[in-house]
Amino acid sequence: MPKGAKTDTMTSRMTKIGRGNSIGDNHLQVLADEELMVHLARGDANAFDLIYERHADAAFSLAYRISGSRVAAEEVAQDAFLSVWRNGSRYEPSRGSVRNWILGIVHNRAIDSLRRAVRHDSRRAGDEGLAERLMAPERTEVEVGRREQASEVRGLLAELPTDQRRVIELAYFAGFTHTQIADMLTIPVGTVKGRMRLGLEKLRSRMDMSGVLT
Repeated sequence: MPKGAKTDTMTSRMTKIGRGNSIGDNHLQVLADEELMVHLARGDANAFDLIYERHADAAFSLAYRISGSRVAAEEVAQDAFLSVWRNGSRYEPSRGSVRNWILGIVHNRAIDSLRRAVRHDSRRAGDEGLAERLMAPERTEVEVGRREQASEVRGLLAELPTDQRRVIELAYFAGFTHTQIADMLTIPVGTVKGRMRLGLEKLRSRMDMSGVLT
């Protein structure tokens, strides 16, 4: 089956499951997530259905908390589960639960979506801001300065090590507590706090060096 047709098929299945039509085989329903992933990696669509049923709500919730938009969250969650379907063989039980693996994919997709939206809004705001400044420069100088500052902060955040950037994004973009982040990433709360502290210290230092807050 062509890759595009396979993706369309899974999109259709996710839509049906979302409407409450379970199509998983009974013998699969008693299996743990890790066992279902073995079947999913072999191309078993019914195993995928069950994985989706078990984790779709959590995936959407995370996507929504990061994006702040139902439409964007639905797109992110669907994209993430399509990635699960295509790349199920990459799941490694030794690195954490299936839910945490899926939520990690959702997190990455949601942050990417948010960044694309920010870039789009920045370009649009730049065009609009130019017109505003021509009409009333004294009123928009502060607004333009804030936009530029926010853009620089995002750029500095992207330079942080992945583990430090991820906990900061989950805390400040998605609003999760230290305990929730620890559960999602399957690491101790102390590790979350340590990574966040180091990340914020580096971010503050780079902001000082670049003059972002001056």
